Amino acid sequence: MERAKVVKEELLERDMHFLAVYVEAKNSIMIMLSEKEDKLGTMAIAVPKPKDTLGQVTSSVLLGDKNVISARMFAEYVAAKKGKIAVVSVYLDKIGEIQAQEFFMHLIEKVMKNEKEKEPMPA
Repeated sequence: MERAKVVKEELLERDMHFLAVYVEAKNSIMIMLSEKEDKLGTMAIAVPKPKDTLGQVTSSVLLGDKNVISARMFAEYVAAKKGKIAVVSVYLDKIGEIQAQEFFMHLIEKVMKNEKEKEPMPA
């Protein structure tokens, strides 16, 4: 039985730390994006369309209301790219949501790239 893959990444921009925790299971992915420290924030879920169906990814906000645009956007992006259910949490303290999107997108690309190089966590 294969276990979930876990990747942690960090980015320093404008003297601020942006963090990502990526967990990938067989049918789903969860990503926590945060500023300064690992925290749960506004959470969205996205479900990809089946491969033989036309249309876009569907998403909903599960928790919070502060960073709804980013949480849904990133969840939809990950679900479409990976073809799995995606849950994304976005927590911001000092920087605005729009300003942080570029840094978080960079982190998402980084963790998805590094995920291929990581081994599953031991049982």
